[in-house]
Amino acid sequence: MRILVIEDETKTVNFLKQGLTEQGYSVDTATNGIEGMHLATDGDYDAIILDIMLPGLDGISILKSIRPTVDTPVLLLTA
Repeated sequence: MRILVIEDETKTVNFLKQGLTEQGYSVDTATNGIEGMHLATDGDYDAIILDIMLPGLDGISILKSIRPTVDTPVLLLTA
């Protein structure tokens, strides 16, 4: 199972990636909205964990943009 984590906080990214990898998931990460948008539309993910407040492009904008063509489940994070 492949999961995409789009999050700009390094500690949070590392924590999520380590935990998910230990559970057997393949995890890709992006640390800004533009990179995350690219991966979300070009990758074949089983789930996306998406921060709402990101540099470059916010999580809500990413979700609105990908939803017409990407039906992957998305979990939104916020501080």
